[in-house]
Amino acid sequence: MTAVPFPLRPEIESLDTHALLTLALTEWFPGRIALVSSFGIESAVLLHLVAGIAPATPVLFLETGKLFGETLRYRDTLTETLGLCDVRTLRPDPAAVAAVDGDGMLWQRDADACCRVRKVEPLGEALTGFDAWINGRKRHHGGTRAALPQGEQDIDGKIKFNPLARWSRADLDAYAARHALPAHPLAEEGFASVGCYTCSTRAEAGENARDGRWRGQAKTECGISSTRWGAVDAGLVTRGWPPDLVTRGCRPGPRPGAMPQTPFSFSR
Repeated sequence: MTAVPFPLRPEIESLDTHALLTLALTEWFPGRIALVSSFGIESAVLLHLVAGIAPATPVLFLETGKLFGETLRYRDTLTETLGLCDVRTLRPDPAAVAAVDGDGMLWQRDADACCRVRKVEPLGEALTGFDAWINGRKRHHGGTRAALPQGEQDIDGKIKFNPLARWSRADLDAYAARHALPAHPLAEEGFASVGCYTCSTRAEAGENARDGRWRGQAKTECGISSTRWGAVDAGLVTRGWPPDLVTRGCRPGPRPGAMPQTPFSFSR
């Protein structure tokens, strides 16, 4: 493992979305970066962007065992439509789930523990071997995401990119319409954000996108995005050898084409 130069945080924040993704996928972390996607209401835009730059990028999808059937079918639709070559469906360890959630009702007793065994632990294991990952969180979600930067460092030292941090819902809708991206089936049923069916409800008028998640609880995050700053500020990260990627049968993904410095008027 060797330390390699990496841009400081201010440099990351100055980049537009397409430039950030291109650098992260092809120059900074080629073969050492994954995209984590829920294949949720807002997921198609980021998946389309990544597919247009590096369609063999590993896409990590957490199948908790409590997802909507619509989400599973949407995963399959986008995988085919966008030409994604390496979608990896992650499942929790059955023994670990049985030990703490034998009756399947842990989500009612301790939602944090349920997320930990079904999401946090499986993702942590899957990210082993990667130096960086990409996710789709955005400032318009509100709460702890309101001041979200475009680059962070995880508690385990991995670099995490939030390339859509500055995008509003209007930006996302405009991009999806421009590229004729399929919508999640539950969007037209009033869901602004979906995770597990046990902890997702329809959005009410005037609510933020994620207000329907864990309704009635203080909980607002599942826990997979705990972060701290460290090595990035020092301008160094550690990189090892690239993993083997599943690319057989890969076909070129959609090409976003030339992107202006700011593709939309961002809501800041």
